[in-house]
Order: sequence, then C-alpha cells, then structure tokens
Amino acid sequence: MPMKTPELYRKRLIPEQNIPLKDDTILFLSDEIIVTKWNTINPKTEFNHGTSCYFFKEGIKISKFYRADNSLLYWYCDIVEYEYDKTLNRLTAVDLLADVIIYPDRTVKVVDLDEMADALGAGIISPELLQQGLYRLNNLLTRIYNGDFATMQATLETHEA
Repeated sequence: MPMKTPELYRKRLIPEQNIPLKDDTILFLSDEIIVTKWNTINPKTEFNHGTSCYFFKEGIKISKFYRADNSLLYWYCDIVEYEYDKTLNRLTAVDLLADVIIYPDRTVKVVDLDEMADALGAGIISPELLQQGLYRLNNLLTRIYNGDFATMQATLETHEA
C-alpha cells in the first residue's frame, strides 16, 4: 500500500457515491495500516468526530465514534476493499456494505447484510467481491468472539492523538 501520504476516498455502493476525505488527518501511515482522525462530513446528533484505522491485509476499517463531549459512542467496523491508484496516490476504501458495531458494554451488532443481498441482486457487487466481503466479515467476527479484536483496538489507540 502507499508509502507516501495518499489522498483518501470513501466509496459507497448503496447509495452510490465516492467522497474525498480531504478533511481527514492522517496520524500514522505504514505499509500495513493508516490511522486517521476526522469530524463528521454531515453533522450528526449522536456523534461528531472519530478516529479510524485502515487494515489493508484484513480488508477492514475500524473506527471509534465519539460524542461531542469526547465520550465513546461505539466502535464501528466496515468491511472494505482497498483500491490504491499509484499514479494519483489515491487510496479508496470501498464499503462492502456489511458492518459490525461494538458498544462500550461489548454488545456486538452486525448490520446491513440485507444491503449486500440487494447489491448482488442489482448487479452492483460481483459474486466474487460479495464472497470476499463475507469471508472478511467472518474473520472479523471470529476475532471479536475470540477476544482478538483487542489487538486491533490497541493498534488504533496507539496512534490516536
């Protein structure tokens, strides 16, 4: 992955959009991860800022969503495909729709699996990419249930500013 600071983008399949994350601040960059801090693009009442860690090999982006008072709302885990354009030095995290939310009380909620099915039915996502997304989701859930998610959390928290 990128070794110099890339432009970051977030691509959604449903609704279709590709948004430059020009206001995100990169806190740490290596060939395995990028750690960022950000404010919400559109103001929300639940949360207004956070930090994220892009795990390239795992195809996962984990984020800490904070309320305005800096208290943790939850951990939000996106299942993604990373696309890196070396010529433009642009890294795009393509949201593969399935997400996992982990609340401070350790409750785990898997969301948007219906969107994966809808995307497949509409031809928005290929069967191969859907399969890859499901494998990544399974790997993430296995880490959470085995207690290994703490390592991912620690990676993000080590580089938070």
